[in-house]
Amino acid sequence: MSKELPFLIYCVEEYRLQKGLSGKSVMELFDRYSVCEYIHNFYDLLHITGNNYIVNDIDEYIESQKAS
Repeated sequence: MSKELPFLIYCVEEYRLQKGLSGKSVMELFDRYSVCEYIHNFYDLLHITGNNYIVNDIDEYIESQKAS
């Protein structure tokens, strides 16, 4: 198992908890905006940050994807 997979699961759960969403809703959102790929690509930077930073960073990434 890659080191990124457990971190991805952690990010999904943390996002779900902080946003009050279902796991299915989070995965649909992450799929729509390629968030899983983003987390995988920036694992080295994201895994050393805190919960709030990760969720805020994901929100900023999603907003940037909506704008493009």
